[in-house]
Amino acid sequence: RHDGFIEFYTRVNALLDADSRVLDFGAGRGLWAIEPFPELHRKLRGFHERVAEVHGVDVDPVVLDNPTLRSAQVIEPGAKIPFGDAEFDLVVADHVLEHIAEEDAVQVSSELLRVLKPGGWLAARTPNKWGIIGIGARAVPNDLHTRVLKRLQPHRKAEDVFPVRYSMNTRRSLSALFPPPNELVVYGHASEPTYFGSNAPAWRVAQLVDRLTPPALRSE
Repeated sequence: RHDGFIEFYTRVNALLDADSRVLDFGAGRGLWAIEPFPELHRKLRGFHERVAEVHGVDVDPVVLDNPTLRSAQVIEPGAKIPFGDAEFDLVVADHVLEHIAEEDAVQVSSELLRVLKPGGWLAARTPNKWGIIGIGARAVPNDLHTRVLKRLQPHRKAEDVFPVRYSMNTRRSLSALFPPPNELVVYGHASEPTYFGSNAPAWRVAQLVDRLTPPALRSE
């Protein structure tokens, strides 16, 4: 009933057509395409089959093995995106912004805007710094994330766990990083608490917390 993946990618698909050029920012290894995923999730995420082309960049070299990309390039954190100005109709960043360091945030936001065409869209899904996920993630030191997530999500691989920074995860920070004339649209969503997927009592508690959380503090 509260599937954040479906919620996000339904909106992303509404912005695309057959001529769209897309940049997958923080594309990773294409987890959804190579690991077991529900068919509906694969269909929504597999927009590379319905648009003109999808290119990807990531700080992790695993992006070079992503099977869904027309091209893949490895970049340094906060570095210039290796594409020209106004090349993309849409940039998608799925659970990426929370990993951007504070010292890189301004450069990252300016680069994302630079590669977008006039009227283009940046579609980003990221945890709210003050939501249950953001607070929980920041309460655990980065060097312990793999160990903690191994207990909460036994099937999650260590290579899919990354340090979190939360420098681009509040409405205020996003307003400062993407100022007018850009139009900023932020909506809160309380999805199923998958971080607690292997622990039923913790799942129920997280669901209750999300249900009682005001919209501005929703988890994503």
